[in-house]
Amino acid sequence: VPFLQRCIQLLFLPIHVLVCLGLWDSFYKKVFPYIMATVAPIYNHKVYKQKRELFSNLRKFAGPSGQLTLLEIGTGTGTNFQFYPPGCRLTCTDPNPNFRKFLLKSLSENRHLKLEHLMVASGEDLHQIRDGTVDVVVCTLVLCSVTNIKKVLTEVLRVLRLGGAFYFLEHVAADHSSWTYFWQKVCDPVWKYFGDGCSLSGETQKELEKTNFSELNLRRIHVTPYWIPTSPHIIGYAVK
Repeated sequence: VPFLQRCIQLLFLPIHVLVCLGLWDSFYKKVFPYIMATVAPIYNHKVYKQKRELFSNLRKFAGPSGQLTLLEIGTGTGTNFQFYPPGCRLTCTDPNPNFRKFLLKSLSENRHLKLEHLMVASGEDLHQIRDGTVDVVVCTLVLCSVTNIKKVLTEVLRVLRLGGAFYFLEHVAADHSSWTYFWQKVCDPVWKYFGDGCSLSGETQKELEKTNFSELNLRRIHVTPYWIPTSPHIIGYAVK
């Protein structure tokens, strides 16, 4: 694996140099939203059935007022908006401010939602949101690219009210004995350059299991095409 990793890094040596010089990140953060605006609808089409099923019970976590207060971490281009119930009070966070115009476009196409806050913030630091004030937190294809999953999940627990839920859909590490995992490890160092810090071999399920949720509903799925390193996923929700 280390030998193949070095071979791939040599192929992308110019980008590696830009990373070392600190020039790649600022450039790619401007480009990445345009890439996601193209890729996200394709991905959404593939997992439409799974997402519709996942978010079908959001309403049951609404607070006493009957309105659902929902926080989405790493909102990106807003591809999940179509699955949220009408009247949902929405707070969006993303560490990349360049997603803003794409997110606002998605909101204009989903007028059944009410945007309350739009914040530039990482999942590891949600200090602008008070403790226990959120009914539901949503996080899809985000935990693979955060710097510290444990900190994100700690923040999720803090902002959720008792009885609130955390919804997730994430690509994860394959079975360690599989060829898919082998190629995940080989491609990981370079993949992070193009996935804005995304890791192919994250053990997100283990972190969820270690977090102090009262209930964890999780299953593994594969997204087509099955041969690509991002095919293995986990999907489900956890209750505080």
